[in-house]
Amino acid sequence: MIKIFHNPRCSKSRACLSLLEEKGLQPEIIKYLDEPLTPDELEDILDMLDMDPLDLIRKGEEIYKTEFEDKELSDEEWVLAMLEYPILIERPIVINGDKAVVARPAERINEIL
Repeated sequence: MIKIFHNPRCSKSRACLSLLEEKGLQPEIIKYLDEPLTPDELEDILDMLDMDPLDLIRKGEEIYKTEFEDKELSDEEWVLAMLEYPILIERPIVINGDKAVVARPAERINEIL
């Protein structure tokens, strides 16, 4: 089952969902801003992406600029920040089995299909 961590207000996320649907795929849509991730889910996603937490942070978000930009946080603290402020999580994330990709651009989904 393919999953997409989706923000419907994000044009990149909408483009990725459209591309999946054009390929005849019906992914499970997880609106992560409305359905917060658990710590274990976020850790699993980071493992599948093979990314450090800081690399998954959206540094252009206002909350990042006001609360985190000048801070040196541990990986655990970045995970907690993303759980508290899910808008910080880069999107869209697409998961297929045990593989995942940040689909920017949307065509990156081909790496895991």
